[in-house]
Amino acid sequence: MEVDNDLIPLIAFGFAGGIGNTGAVCGAVAGATMAISLMLGRAGSMEERFKTFSAIQEFRRLFEEEMGAFTCRDLTGLDLTSKDIEQLMSSDIPQKVCFPVVATAYKITMELLKENT
Repeated sequence: MEVDNDLIPLIAFGFAGGIGNTGAVCGAVAGATMAISLMLGRAGSMEERFKTFSAIQEFRRLFEEEMGAFTCRDLTGLDLTSKDIEQLMSSDIPQKVCFPVVATAYKITMELLKENT
């Protein structure tokens, strides 16, 4: 999926740290949801809309099955609203957790889009 637009990184920035460092839904999960929605969209019929919801639900199931969680707090084990953010940035958690999470989200998203388009 190739979408070249300078606005996309700006729109997605706030997903970091589980929606603005709150530890909520992982930014990779939120981004994957946006990508699936972008490609499958909110089509005209209810059947087509539920196809999009079904793909997103399958994404979450597969992601959670592989990664064990879908919130930033649970994936990293840190409370990013506290000083844990400093611990995160000075640790190997981004390399050991966040990078694999993004790779997993990408892989699952691409597989689901291939199946559904």
